[in-house]
Amino acid sequence: MADEDAVLAANEAFYNAFAAADATAMEELWAREAPVACIHPGWGLLASRHEVIDSWRRIFRAAVPDIVCHSPRAFVLGETAFVVCLEIMPEAVLIATNVFVREGGVWRIAHHQAGPTGERPNIVATSPTGSRH
Repeated sequence: MADEDAVLAANEAFYNAFAAADATAMEELWAREAPVACIHPGWGLLASRHEVIDSWRRIFRAAVPDIVCHSPRAFVLGETAFVVCLEIMPEAVLIATNVFVREGGVWRIAHHQAGPTGERPNIVATSPTGSRH
């Protein structure tokens, strides 16, 4: 698998864990050796693995937003990579940057930051029954 594809797969796993409010899967995805940081929209800097994992647990105990990753683009820089994507939610569109590091041959997330954007992608929503609206 090409590095870009592997990074995009790791990014997809991150959003799958987020959408499922799966704290165990989310914890598994974060780097263990590299320093980690996270800036959730409207939050300050979380600058340790413990703070980051705890923040996801708190988010998952609250109402988890309906979120979809849209238009992810991977940029690989050796053993580090980042993905820029849109986070589509019913009430907002955010732009996010997710930084990954390769640890033991596995791409793990080391940083996530999302914030408001004026970009509005032209997408067709699909309801759970498959109808377009």
